[in-house]
Amino acid sequence: MKIDSLEPSVYLNPLKLAFNKAANKQNAIGMKAYMLNQFEFYGIKTPQRDAIVKSFLKIHRVQHYNELEKIVQYMWSQNEREWQYAAIDVLASHINLWKASTIQFIQYCLTHKSWWDIVDGIGSDWLPKYFSLFPEKQIPITQKWNQSNNIWLQRSSILFQRSYKKNTNTQLLSEYILRHQSSKEFFIQKAIGWALREYSKTNPAWVKSFVESQDLAPLSKREALKKING
Repeated sequence: MKIDSLEPSVYLNPLKLAFNKAANKQNAIGMKAYMLNQFEFYGIKTPQRDAIVKSFLKIHRVQHYNELEKIVQYMWSQNEREWQYAAIDVLASHINLWKASTIQFIQYCLTHKSWWDIVDGIGSDWLPKYFSLFPEKQIPITQKWNQSNNIWLQRSSILFQRSYKKNTNTQLLSEYILRHQSSKEFFIQKAIGWALREYSKTNPAWVKSFVESQDLAPLSKREALKKING
């Protein structure tokens, strides 16, 4: 069914009912603890949640971008973390509606209720799609993020190419890593290592040479060379 001019809460009511039905209090306690008690959970494990959202999206479609953004923003405002996970799927499944300005909303999501799970989910499911649609935005946006004071934007700028393989812009990767090579932030050190480790699957010689020639944090080096060193 196509949805137009519908209140987010009305559109999402079937999904809310499904989440409530699948809720598991015991799972929720463990999930909350794993996320350092920062977020509430229904306690729905990933395979079940994915199935629920997939089933919902087969029937409930959105026609216009403005409606889509309102819906996803409403999902972002909900307490249970499953709503943000589902929001990533909802926006990604309507890529045909995206505009160049969607990056502003993506940045909003990266900087609200931020933690590694959501930031990396956006990095996997939104950023490659967006930069594929609007390649001219890639450098100006990621440079801005890399130079920001927000660690999650910094992390996103370092990691956004992790699925690019042979299309990786190594000059950009180098620049973004080296700007933060002295960072004491765990999530930045880890991001540097992860970005390099992913590229090492495509070009191990480049990664090995880069790591040996730069003063990276021990954590970043370890992560970067995991595939190379076995």
